[in-house]
Amino acid sequence: MEPEKLLRKWVVSLMAVLLVLGLWGGVRAAPQVPCYFIFGDSLVDNGNNNQLASLARANYFPYGIDFPGGATGRFSNGKTTVDVVAQLLGFDRYIPPYSTTRGRDILTGVNYASAAAGIREETGQQLGARISFSGQVQNYRRTVSQVVQILGNQTQAANYLRKCIYSIGLGSNDYLNNYFMPAFYSSSRQYTPEQFTDILIQQYSQQIRSLYNYGARKMALFGLGPIGCSPNEIAQNSRDGRTCVERINSANRLFNDRLKSLVDQFNRQLTDAKLIYINTYGMFQDILSSPSSFGFRVTNAGCCGVGRNNGQITCLPGQRPCPNRREYLFWDAFHPTESGNSIVGRRAYSAQSSSDAYPIDIRRLAQS
Repeated sequence: MEPEKLLRKWVVSLMAVLLVLGLWGGVRAAPQVPCYFIFGDSLVDNGNNNQLASLARANYFPYGIDFPGGATGRFSNGKTTVDVVAQLLGFDRYIPPYSTTRGRDILTGVNYASAAAGIREETGQQLGARISFSGQVQNYRRTVSQVVQILGNQTQAANYLRKCIYSIGLGSNDYLNNYFMPAFYSSSRQYTPEQFTDILIQQYSQQIRSLYNYGARKMALFGLGPIGCSPNEIAQNSRDGRTCVERINSANRLFNDRLKSLVDQFNRQLTDAKLIYINTYGMFQDILSSPSSFGFRVTNAGCCGVGRNNGQITCLPGQRPCPNRREYLFWDAFHPTESGNSIVGRRAYSAQSSSDAYPIDIRRLAQS
């Protein structure tokens, strides 16, 4: 046989072996779980608000300036926390928004998150339309009905859904756009922070149980970050423009403590389910206490925005953002940059300290 033909035959044989072994670059390993369902607010919304009559929208430049798809509706320059988690779980695409997901695409998961959404129905109403936590759960129930149709019966659907990861992160707006906004809401006059938190956790608990009743068995509950350290709150309430607002942060810690206890409660009650708590607050505290070790130079101002600390209004359409985005923790008045989101996403997936996730991280939840 001629040398060229022999070489060609050898290359073809080698490629076949590589394909079989899964070593060829075109072959991807299967995701660690079959699907990933996401519930939340603007921290993880990826387009559900785009068609709503809402001021809480981000489908315009400069949002998405560093994202491959441009301005998709993500409230960041690039990836959100759940985008990072989805990649680490092995998905070959980002989980699509409920508003545009159709057919068999739902089988890899759906993102139901909506900017300005809260646990309470009235939260965020001054910003216009949004899909509250209960509304997101209703949309998930519709998805489950479709999964049953696609897979053939309820048993098949239940066996499928029990393997999926469910990411839940709400509560920020119940403080930002409700309790600490007395000009629009009476909640701070009606309730102490402790009472308000108890009400939130009670309503949150009802939605978690509803998710469980519709197949959710592996749930990651994301705690609140230190909202009092956002550029918006610093701009409004910090004299020196640097110090975090403790009265807001203390309320956030109260919520997180209750949420962590809720994880314990459900893990005792729902023996065939596993819930975990993600300590977002602690991760941000690590960053804020030593920004340079994480590559950040600015932690008290947005990369784009208007007013003091770029924190009084979010990024305006067409506004030119800062060029050194990797050095900013916050993208706008409220939301982290991709750099900030990546830290939280990576540590939520694979805990770097014992306090990052409780009792286990998302990686181990996927394996359970």
